[in-house]
Amino acid sequence: MPRSEFRMQRLYLDHPLEEKTRVEADRAQANYLLNVLRMKDGAELLVFNGRDGEWMAEVQATGRKSCDLIVTRLIREQSPKPQLDYIFAPLKLARLDYMVQKAVEMGAGRLRPVLTQHTQNPKLNLQRMNANVIEACEQCGVLHIPEVLEPVKLTALVADWAQNDAERALIFCDEGERSQNPLPALENVPDGPLALLIGPEGGFSEEERKMLRDQSFVHPMPLGPRVLRADTAAVAAMAVVQARMGDWF
Repeated sequence: MPRSEFRMQRLYLDHPLEEKTRVEADRAQANYLLNVLRMKDGAELLVFNGRDGEWMAEVQATGRKSCDLIVTRLIREQSPKPQLDYIFAPLKLARLDYMVQKAVEMGAGRLRPVLTQHTQNPKLNLQRMNANVIEACEQCGVLHIPEVLEPVKLTALVADWAQNDAERALIFCDEGERSQNPLPALENVPDGPLALLIGPEGGFSEEERKMLRDQSFVHPMPLGPRVLRADTAAVAAMAVVQARMGDWF
């Protein structure tokens, strides 16, 4: 698959894409293209919708503050959905924004918030999370738009795993794990779909740790000798998992 052309502007369109399709840019998109980037008629950019691949499109102004995008040719075929779910306890807003963006950049296929005993931000703005997902996809050449699921309690997630995720192994980032090297912990994880679970600031409670470690589908993994903030742990854990058994090889 060819790499994305990072020197070109890239825009998400919630519209079917094929050759000669004409899409009316929404007000915010038109303002950005015409007034911020000062694009003129015929200027080219890349567009995608998460379903039909990446296309070249041309700007056609229809007014001072409005424009259409004319889809011209396919640049990249649509990539398959990544088989890595990112499960996390929500953080406070600014750090949650960062964590969501980095999870998308690192190859998460779904984002699944869970509420734990130490969760700091139980009231999630899913619209804001989806906006961060799309922004990360636009900036980093991602073709698949990760789905953002409604938050669930950690106890419910575990109880329903056999019904909803029977073929998916759950890698549990356990700060209480005795060892420090994460690689041996991944040796017994079966091939196939994966989920990665990161806890809140303050970590999981002992009750939650025991509940997780008692499950046959859970594989505890340490993240080294240092104490990591939850947003840092997310990037570190996804890098280890992707390098060892994900889509980086």
